[in-house]
Amino acid sequence: MWPTVSFGEFVKRHLVDTRPLAVPAYRRLWVGQAVSHVGLAATVVAVSQQVYELTGSSFWVGMLGLANLIPLVVFGLWGGAVADAVDRRKLLVTGSLVAWLGTVLILLQAIVGVPSVYVLLATVSLSAAGFAVSSSTRGAIIPRLLPAELVPPANALNSLVYSLGAVGGPMVGGVLLTQGGFAAAYAADAVLFSASLYAAFRLPALPPLGEVTRPGWRSVGEGLRFIVTNPILLMSFVVDIIAMVFALPRALFPELADQRFGGSLMALAWLTSSMAIGAVLGGLFSGWVTRVRRQGLALTLVIALWGLAVAAAGLAEQLWLVLAFMAVGGAADVVSSVWRQSILQLYAPDEMRGRLQGVFMVVVAGGPRLGDVRAGATATAFGLGTAWVGGGLACAIAVLAVGLSVSSFRNYRARLD
Repeated sequence: MWPTVSFGEFVKRHLVDTRPLAVPAYRRLWVGQAVSHVGLAATVVAVSQQVYELTGSSFWVGMLGLANLIPLVVFGLWGGAVADAVDRRKLLVTGSLVAWLGTVLILLQAIVGVPSVYVLLATVSLSAAGFAVSSSTRGAIIPRLLPAELVPPANALNSLVYSLGAVGGPMVGGVLLTQGGFAAAYAADAVLFSASLYAAFRLPALPPLGEVTRPGWRSVGEGLRFIVTNPILLMSFVVDIIAMVFALPRALFPELADQRFGGSLMALAWLTSSMAIGAVLGGLFSGWVTRVRRQGLALTLVIALWGLAVAAAGLAEQLWLVLAFMAVGGAADVVSSVWRQSILQLYAPDEMRGRLQGVFMVVVAGGPRLGDVRAGATATAFGLGTAWVGGGLACAIAVLAVGLSVSSFRNYRARLD
């Protein structure tokens, strides 16, 4: 006879754990991200389309990745080091203001009508610098606001809210581009970003704990050495780099929409939202994810699934089928994100969390930008299909070969108490 499970027990075990939202400071951060990420995602669609209209080339769309990557690396590492030495609330406010200024300048170029891809790349770089500082700081703040057992559920909630924004944002962006042009999309981002600023201002003071190291490249080096000498941490970064650099097809969306779907802006919006749709479903049913202890092995397998889903999407001809396979990939990606962030936050001491979050942010945000460059360059050299399908297959093969070869990572069991 099958055991009976009540509806309440099913919800508790399988749906997303919302207990972290009972903490007011975390709840404000979460809501602020939920609102502002819609605007950010709308800008991602608009900038990609504006660059493609200016150049007609996926290579230049991919160069947006490089424009993001350099400030993400420099200011992500630097911001993480500073976060270990100063009040994290003040640093989060500063980084958020810089990111908002970049958004305002992108809006101004659209209003003035400056037809230059270089102006777009420069303003995107400024936004990326502020994003790098604020993101690495925010990741180091969360373990200060919540007890250890609520950190994995908080990461699941963070992934869910980013995914919701990534679904709604491109849809909003597509509508705004159709009805009001680029300026309308950028204006929405500038207004919605105020929710993030409010949440940062309302945080309590968060002075550094433990030994304070003077911020600078020497302290950044200490954080990097800590990662390199800990195989579990190192591998959590390596498998994510493989996933994003080898398989991410984001820079190919405008070309795919143009070649297969008649240049439809709504097709572009759906493509941009496709991974996030799957990520929302994965996040909503993430209750089981936070209880998995063999996180190294599970992380390797789920990233292989991501690569195979991307490859299948590249072979599909119908829009709905492309979206379905990319949604499967998005669900796999959100699950991997929860485990990677939890490994890092719970494995590191507080006095190192800012620097390690800086490295994490560089990998998480920089990896996709390298993926954009890879996708754009390989599509230009070998064609859209080869760049898309080949990248997904290469990801699956590489992550299984690397992830299963390191025994400490393969056998890693999380401690959640």
